[in-house]
Amino acid sequence: MTQVMEPIRAVRADQKISLARIMVLTDFSAVSDLALQYAIALARRYEAQIYLTHIISPASYQLAEPGLAEITYQRMRQAAEQGLGDILVSGKLRDVEHTTLLTEGNIWPTVERLIREHQIDLVVTGTHGRGQVKKMLLGSVAEEVFRQAGCAVLTVGPHVKSDAPHEVDLKNILFATDFGPGATSAAEYAFSLAQEHEARVTALHVVQLSVAHTSEGEKKVRQASIDRMKEFVCPECDDWCKTEFRVSFGDPAEEILREAGETNANLIVMGAKARRSLAGHVPSTVAYNVAAKATCPVLTLRG
Repeated sequence: MTQVMEPIRAVRADQKISLARIMVLTDFSAVSDLALQYAIALARRYEAQIYLTHIISPASYQLAEPGLAEITYQRMRQAAEQGLGDILVSGKLRDVEHTTLLTEGNIWPTVERLIREHQIDLVVTGTHGRGQVKKMLLGSVAEEVFRQAGCAVLTVGPHVKSDAPHEVDLKNILFATDFGPGATSAAEYAFSLAQEHEARVTALHVVQLSVAHTSEGEKKVRQASIDRMKEFVCPECDDWCKTEFRVSFGDPAEEILREAGETNANLIVMGAKARRSLAGHVPSTVAYNVAAKATCPVLTLRG
């Protein structure tokens, strides 16, 4: 996890995050439905409004023959209207405030505009949509969103258990940090959520094994990393949550996933390096691999 480190500031005791407006991106797939279930659980807990959003991308119909493009578009719009209608009729959103957004345009610029127009606090997305070829969400759009969105993004992956809770109640939060851009924002979310839910926080830093470490050198690196992680924690944090500090050596994504399993994490919180060029098209990134393989939702904050 090697990159430029940002100055660390301790989380304020009165730091409260806002989750009043939650936008859910859907393509009507099973994973999108699971993402919606988690968004609804959050909305119940935080009395938030949900913006159920489907975006029709021109790329989905513009490649058709000229005579078929308009027909393809109309069919896609009818299917989208039907999909949104089916969700509303199902009653899933009955007990939460909600609105539907059906719009057209290139995915990321459109998501960016909607975040701004509706003052969205959190975007929730599934990890993939209509198959590996189109990659409607994760691998293209989802990573593009969490690397560029100015708000928090919650990604629900294909390995997350399918029985979302009625109301989110976090017990174990894994805060994974490389001390890079987004680290302080991620810490604020991790500890604010811990305060709200009286959860345990495991703070983790992974040291990549790019060079060999002697046992003494490893000990020094471990202690220095723990000392640096402690800088995130305000003195009052101990009043509302127990924090454990861990340092591991190896592949960052693999170690984060292993620690999430060992700590029975309900949520992984981590920073995501901002990227404009090739955002969503670099599948080897740590954030991508964690979101794709985690068995719990992953909350990312752009650096």
